[in-house]
Amino acid sequence: MDLRARMAELAKIGKADTPVVSVYLDTRWSDEHQRDRVRIFLKNEIAKAREARGRRAAPADLDWIQSAGDELVSQATASDTRGVALFACQSAGLRELLRLRVPFANAFAVEDTPFLAPLGAAVQQTPATLVAFVDTESARLMHVSREGLGEEVTLATDMPGHHSRGDEWVQFAQSRYERHIREHRGRHFAAVAESLGQLIDAHGVERIVLAGEPKNVSALRRELPPRFAAHIVGDVPAARHEPSSVIAGRAVELVAHLDASSDVPAVDAVLTEAAKSRQAVAGMEETVEAVNRGAVRRLYILRGERGPASACAGCGALFPGVAEDCRLCGKALQAVELGEALVHRVLAAGGTVDTVEAHQGLAAVGGVAALLRYPL
Repeated sequence: MDLRARMAELAKIGKADTPVVSVYLDTRWSDEHQRDRVRIFLKNEIAKAREARGRRAAPADLDWIQSAGDELVSQATASDTRGVALFACQSAGLRELLRLRVPFANAFAVEDTPFLAPLGAAVQQTPATLVAFVDTESARLMHVSREGLGEEVTLATDMPGHHSRGDEWVQFAQSRYERHIREHRGRHFAAVAESLGQLIDAHGVERIVLAGEPKNVSALRRELPPRFAAHIVGDVPAARHEPSSVIAGRAVELVAHLDASSDVPAVDAVLTEAAKSRQAVAGMEETVEAVNRGAVRRLYILRGERGPASACAGCGALFPGVAEDCRLCGKALQAVELGEALVHRVLAAGGTVDTVEAHQGLAAVGGVAALLRYPL
């Protein structure tokens, strides 16, 4: 599943006869107390939702959330995930459970549209990555997507002619490795390097994390051509006896840390571009205007950026602050949360969202900026 595409589809869900229930759970089951915390959180939030005034969630939606939550807490499903997102809306035919390798803070929302800000931040933290574990006799190439550990291929000198079932890239990597071993008399690290290089060229791999003992990782690095160095974002310790899920988890944490540290130059660049050209905007008023026109290619928003806003049910325009009537079409406005509304609209229009942990310059202009598809 393409998680970005699915998130964009969720963002297109408009106000239906019944509201959308959005739930985020931290499913890192470190001990029984963690499961109890999630169980109690769900019980209390569902009880409040059943007794809420105004627009209430459909009882069937809350029943489904309760059932799915019970299965997760009992580890009947998704026992190897770290975070789960659930969405339910009876009138829209929505029942969605997404498993990710990054944790969420527990959250429960009943709103007219799906609450997507935590999911957008998680997508940003976990880009698709190829993790390459290597020792002196074998290697494991693991595809780690935003949804978790995917297909894996094992390369070993004592497995001539072996082909696992799996995606095209799995069989591709095995065939390159085995051919190199046959032609070059068992040069293991060189054969692994050739498989990696061929995957980069043929399958568009952008990020590689190396895993293993330092001496083995260094041996593999020496065999890789210089032009592939840019694809290696770092390395993590690992041993042959460790499960692939454990090794992949370390790689995901490394990539998330690197992505967080790369926010500063990216935001600096968009603020500079906004100051000198019309290809970017900075500040709340300008960014909201660009969102209203569907012109935002990439939105940068500070984590936790919240505030009141008003949305027009007629023309769809969004305005910061509280107002009664739309200044464009004159129809009544409804109150919405500004940060969430911006994220929804950008995703629904096919743009991307970067949630920024901290940036002094971005905070100074109101917490939002954007690169544009076309100048305004």
